[in-house]
Amino acid sequence: MSSVHTDNERRKQISVRGIAELADVNEIKKTFNRHLHYTLVKDRNVATTRDYYFALAHTVKDHLVSRWIRTQQFYYETDPKRVYYLSLEFYMGRSLTNTMINIGIQTACDQALYELGLNIEDLEEMEEDAGLGNGGLGRLAACFLDSMATLGMAAYGYGIRYEYGIFAQKIINGEQQEEPDDWLRFGNPWEKARPEYMIPVNFYGHVIDGPGNTKKWVNTQVVFALPYDNPVPGYDNNVVNTLRLWSAKSPIDFNLKFFNDGDYIQAVLDRNLAENISRVLYPNDNKFEGKELRLKQEYFMCAATLQDIIRRFKASKFGSKEHVRDDFSLLPEKVAIQLNDTHPSLAIPELMRILIDIEGMAWEEAWELVVRTCAYTNHTILPEALERWPVSMLESILPRHLQIIYHINFLHLQDVERKWPGDMDKMRRMSLIEEDGEKRVNMAHLSIVGSHAVNGVARIHSEIIKNDLFKDFYELTPEKFQNKTNGITPRRWLLLCNPGLSDLICDSIGEEWITHLDQLKTLKKFAKDSNMHRKIMSIKQENKLKLAEILFKDYGIKVNVASIFDIQVKRIHEYKRQLLNCLHIITLYNRIKKNPSAKFTPRTIMIGGKAAPGYYTAKKIIKLINAVSNVINNDPIVGDRLKVIYLENYRVTLAERIIPAADLSEQISTAGTEASGTGNMKFMLNGALTIGTLDGANVEMAEEMGNENIFIFGMTVDQVHELEKKGYNAYDYYKSNHELEQVVDQIQNGFFTPGNPDEFKDLADILLKYDRFYLLADYEDYIKTQDLVSATYENQPKWLEMVINNIASSGKFSSDRTIIEYGKDIWGVEANYKKLPAPHEPRELQLRE
Repeated sequence: MSSVHTDNERRKQISVRGIAELADVNEIKKTFNRHLHYTLVKDRNVATTRDYYFALAHTVKDHLVSRWIRTQQFYYETDPKRVYYLSLEFYMGRSLTNTMINIGIQTACDQALYELGLNIEDLEEMEEDAGLGNGGLGRLAACFLDSMATLGMAAYGYGIRYEYGIFAQKIINGEQQEEPDDWLRFGNPWEKARPEYMIPVNFYGHVIDGPGNTKKWVNTQVVFALPYDNPVPGYDNNVVNTLRLWSAKSPIDFNLKFFNDGDYIQAVLDRNLAENISRVLYPNDNKFEGKELRLKQEYFMCAATLQDIIRRFKASKFGSKEHVRDDFSLLPEKVAIQLNDTHPSLAIPELMRILIDIEGMAWEEAWELVVRTCAYTNHTILPEALERWPVSMLESILPRHLQIIYHINFLHLQDVERKWPGDMDKMRRMSLIEEDGEKRVNMAHLSIVGSHAVNGVARIHSEIIKNDLFKDFYELTPEKFQNKTNGITPRRWLLLCNPGLSDLICDSIGEEWITHLDQLKTLKKFAKDSNMHRKIMSIKQENKLKLAEILFKDYGIKVNVASIFDIQVKRIHEYKRQLLNCLHIITLYNRIKKNPSAKFTPRTIMIGGKAAPGYYTAKKIIKLINAVSNVINNDPIVGDRLKVIYLENYRVTLAERIIPAADLSEQISTAGTEASGTGNMKFMLNGALTIGTLDGANVEMAEEMGNENIFIFGMTVDQVHELEKKGYNAYDYYKSNHELEQVVDQIQNGFFTPGNPDEFKDLADILLKYDRFYLLADYEDYIKTQDLVSATYENQPKWLEMVINNIASSGKFSSDRTIIEYGKDIWGVEANYKKLPAPHEPRELQLRE
């Protein structure tokens, strides 16, 4: 249909921006057919669309592999400092389109498939999302990998190859139901198994004295870590870095006695238990649960990764020179390890174990190397999200590491005592071991003590860390603490997902913005340009039409594309306040019902996101939104003035369709609870206006664009603290606002569920009695600000001026900028904007500007 065809045409144009198309169409057709026949063993008579996708993926990968090998050869020859990004989550999404764009073969592939009678978009739809993350933390890791490759840094991502990623969400009778995300069931054409680098990882056992001051960890249970390498292409620079994901494999040796005593079959079956370690991603990143399997996952990833890092450190070309790489004093000069939250914090005691017990180093020397090598990023200030592992669990599973942690704590508390003699309260607060109730190890404290740099992910978040969450640690070592405001990759989040807007920007200011997003500021000169307004409006309308087609196909709901597309997509959590959004929806509904003939700015409100399977309140909020939407969408009086859609199974691929179509982005967390947010940046870059609190990166977004281009409401962090001190009484707000009282009563009395009037009584109780996130305190200002949104939307020249100012102010929020700052301030690594030689060029060519 025409919109798809238009999109293809636009994508053909944008893909050649800044990249010389070197791929030969005939060669691509030949390679495609070769893979169809010889890799997939199919011909056109029996091949399915999925077969064609795999043939195309292998064809594209062929263009990637020579760049990948050359990049690694270049790193070996030049021996730069390497960056290792350790994360339990990498929310990569799909690879095909991103890869074609980054290496500059999208147009040629498109043309080749067209000549073969195939539609490239049909094939792209067959790719499974690599959903190896819950939300922001994992998607940030993916954006960072893209930026590190684009900036020419010798960087590696390390994580776990979960057999099952984040669960697939089904909405059945308004309720979330979880289904396994079997993303590997058809295979993954992008990965390459590396069994030659398989690494043993130990668990359990006990510790005995070794020679000198070393210890031996003996009688352990061994699990093998099998690496799978995934290419990470930079944009238009022929650099391809590596994401290495570990898969758990049982040891292959068998005790022959099983043949004799009849337990052989059971012994073989029991081997699968070890492989459960990499079976499934825990679907929760904002509530710590001390599950044994999760601890094993964290150590499994850290142990395998550190052995791999040490192997590469020792085997480098530089290291092959006499005496050099046996000198571990060079480790911090050649290795930077970044811990993405506390999930990889066991890397600290594990590196100590390797240096002391295996390499025979003295404690003081080893500790200095560990601290200079490791750095820690904090992602949350919610107390329930901070990891605290029971000492008893560590003692059983990782006995040597517990000994090391105890000694780290002993020396750390000596430092505390020296600075604050006799202050037992401070020592208790700063100890790595918490002793109230069950003894636990505070992994954030371990990460701070064992790192040379600690950063938050937005300026306001970093200030809260210093002044509140880790105040004592900041006073002890203020030089460690910094801020690194998050960012997003403009390649996926504009060039790939919004080709129409990308094309317009290229036509207006050139192509440099793709790798230097701050160039967008030159768009500000068009803010009042009526011709630019028409073009922007046309692109947004086209994106809205495409999304409307999807909504009608998936939900059978016809939406008004002239309405405000008002969107809140993120994990469902009380602090993100989807419930406040729902209160606004009900308020709008009540206003239409009260005065059906009144003027009303139409809205299509979409909410999407997954709730952790055990998070009762979040799942109840999903059910309420669906109950409310069911009433509103079927009320003939409301008509197309208000529609509410719950977007099922929100994920990266769906975000790529929703974000370009959005008019309004909801970023409404309670001030002081959202570390940064990156969805807010994606919406801003794609020309959606933000309604939000002064929380996370919203604060810096408002600074960049000016308060006149964003809809800010609600309490500030200081006002939240004041309210906490004086005491929050939700009833005061409930009784003083008639609209709010009506809305809460409707939830409480079963207005939206007449068959079960008590269905949402518990949510009303939370609002009125137990609400930690002060929804009712911010309700009135939120509603007033939403009214301002509607009024502004009616004034399209004003709205479009704000849209252009949003896009033009997005430069700061590129992950390229974030990574350059990490490199300069934490890793000691510089960006390299030079290109490696292309595959058809002699390898001996020097780097090209």
